[in-house]
Amino acid sequence: MAEKTFEILVINGPNLNMLGIREPAIYGNDSYADLCDFIKMSALPLKLGVTLFQSNHEGAIIDEIQNALGKFDGIVINPGAYTHYSYAIADALSAVQIPTVEVHISDISKREDFRKLSVISPVSIATVKGKGFYGYREALEILKGALEK
Repeated sequence: MAEKTFEILVINGPNLNMLGIREPAIYGNDSYADLCDFIKMSALPLKLGVTLFQSNHEGAIIDEIQNALGKFDGIVINPGAYTHYSYAIADALSAVQIPTVEVHISDISKREDFRKLSVISPVSIATVKGKGFYGYREALEILKGALEK
């Protein structure tokens, strides 16, 4: 019997399109295109299909989450600054009930006080933070493990 391929939606929120330009001391010198390539390459050995989405607009992210219902088996989300206050994104994730892993390039628990709170974590099966691009690979691995159960 062939191994099932799961379809994963990877959502990146505001300012992640500025990777390599925005605060390289925190986020590194690699670009958003580099991140996309890394995610695609990480999905291959896991036999996961990935669709990538990035937006600086909260409503567009919510629309993408809602549109994922019935199309995707899991979601990896880096909500950017929306992590700390977007109950609307948290509500959308809760509504669709698609297993979700929250990921952050930096360790938000070791940054400014306002970054320490995540309203997304309570609706996620796991949170990966502070591992750079490799956090996305770990998020994909966590999702695959959860989906295979």
